[in-house]
Amino acid sequence: MIDIIHLLPDNIANQIAAGEVVQRPANVLKELVENAIDAGATKIKIIIEDSGKALLQVIDNGCGMSQTDARMAFERHATSKIKSIDDLFSIKTMGFRGEALASIAAVSQVILKTQKLGADVGTFIEIENSKIVKQEAIAKTIGTNIAMKNLFFNIPARRHFLKSNASELKAILEEFLKIALSFIHIQFELFIENEEKYHLIPGNLLQRISQIFGDNYQKKIIPISDHNDTINIKGFIGKPEASKKQRGEQYLFINQRFVKNYLLEHAIKTAYNKLLPEGHFPFYTIFIELDPKTIDINVHPTKQEIKFSEEKWVYNVVQAVVKHQLAQFNVLPPIDFDLDPHIQQLEAIQNPQHLNYEKLSNQNLYQTFKQQNQAHLIEPLQTQRKQDWDDFYGSLHNTSLNKQGNTVMELNPNLQFDIEEKSILNTNAPAFQINNCFIIAPLNIGYIIVHQQYAHERIVFERMSKKLLKRKIYSQKLLFPSSIQVSPTDQPIFMELIPELSQLGFQIEAQDASNYHILATPTDFPEGTEQDILENLIEQYKHFNTNIHYTLKEKLIRCLSKSQAIKIGTVLSQPEMMALIEELLVIPNKHISPAGYPTYFIYGDQSIEQLFEKKI
Repeated sequence: MIDIIHLLPDNIANQIAAGEVVQRPANVLKELVENAIDAGATKIKIIIEDSGKALLQVIDNGCGMSQTDARMAFERHATSKIKSIDDLFSIKTMGFRGEALASIAAVSQVILKTQKLGADVGTFIEIENSKIVKQEAIAKTIGTNIAMKNLFFNIPARRHFLKSNASELKAILEEFLKIALSFIHIQFELFIENEEKYHLIPGNLLQRISQIFGDNYQKKIIPISDHNDTINIKGFIGKPEASKKQRGEQYLFINQRFVKNYLLEHAIKTAYNKLLPEGHFPFYTIFIELDPKTIDINVHPTKQEIKFSEEKWVYNVVQAVVKHQLAQFNVLPPIDFDLDPHIQQLEAIQNPQHLNYEKLSNQNLYQTFKQQNQAHLIEPLQTQRKQDWDDFYGSLHNTSLNKQGNTVMELNPNLQFDIEEKSILNTNAPAFQINNCFIIAPLNIGYIIVHQQYAHERIVFERMSKKLLKRKIYSQKLLFPSSIQVSPTDQPIFMELIPELSQLGFQIEAQDASNYHILATPTDFPEGTEQDILENLIEQYKHFNTNIHYTLKEKLIRCLSKSQAIKIGTVLSQPEMMALIEELLVIPNKHISPAGYPTYFIYGDQSIEQLFEKKI
């Protein structure tokens, strides 16, 4: 009998472990800088080339390592921070798992130069594929200089999954800013392609925020502070005018460690109540200090997820502190005690009409339009009796028309149909909206139900594609140029988009590191919307950028069509509804939105009549 179970070689085991710790260059930066912080560094210099793929180097003035420690640091589970199981539940350092350097050395070429305080000479180590290929004594200043080169050189498949340079650089900046905000007593220098991007000198938190986000933020943020025997909270939160459509400027730290915790994010967001516009997110940099024994940070290798022993209590405290500070600085709207009490009893006040997105998203009709890539899904007629009128529109069976105008029933579920002309619209009868989302209009042979946002996305997409194909996109100069502020982490993405945006009719110039002037827009852009559209564009592009099936220009057009389209909740006039349907029915690919959702459904007269036939 041949034994088949064996131990993995160290280099293979390290590569497997690296899959959890090192997924992209940003992960390497986080681990190396955290090691420098744990070494007591007061100055940290970071050098980036080719978005960290070719080189990511961290130089610090920390305590350095001895020759033995330098070799041991690259062994799996080698750490100076954990000696007993009790230490695991009272962690106050950044790194502690002992996996980072071993994982990095398994998927890259590493060069380490280090010298410990009091040592006569330093140590040089070169590692490749987890193996030390060179080691020698060198003369060096106190501290550590570690360089990671050619990430995933020995795992080409992993390198293939890295994103564009702009996306990887954005991720690097995100990790850098998290650390820079947390350790304000440390001087940080960040060089990207031999150009100094940041030079952050030690100071207080407000000064560090100003260095990163701009001096104008001092007027847009307010301090928060609360201290007791159990929890300490401090930091800054943004006024409503500092909110943005991007989530990027939200930093939450537990015991100086950046964490992701959706519960606390929800607590902060709800503390603003209705102060923020729909789709906007508040700025905040909040530090929470708790007894390390009440939290668990060892739930994920990246150490960015956290668990609390008393989650509900922490949630309530954070929400109360943020809400209190907003009220203290007169950000919350005041209560008008002079308002006539009879006015408060009016129906419009007690039950205001508004769009309930959560309720709408649960309706059958809305879900029908969310069937991606299944335009005009046709299902067989059900035989059971309909129970009530509330589900009438949601339970209509999808039926279509053939080119002769006859009703098509109980056909293949994937059948798609076409409408050759808009003449089938009954222009003598009115159209109407449901929940300011769906348009129902009469046809000469039935009814059409249109999703106004998906339909308009397709219309805008076809307009821009046609103009771009014919090179007939023209710009209109703005009488008063508007400005857009881009967060530091989004700048690589935006800089990548500017040349493509210029071909689509935009003219954008950089004012400083984070502010840009919009000098011109495409001729058919609604005046005054350019800032909102570009902010939406950046946010959508970040999520859409991973799709490799489209060119950069196609991705941009798709994002712009979604940004510029009529949104759910927009009230349309009768002429606007009819014009949208008429234009939709004569364009190519009218059946689906650019994202693949159906834009309309048609119900023939016979199919509606059959709903009311007696079923025995």
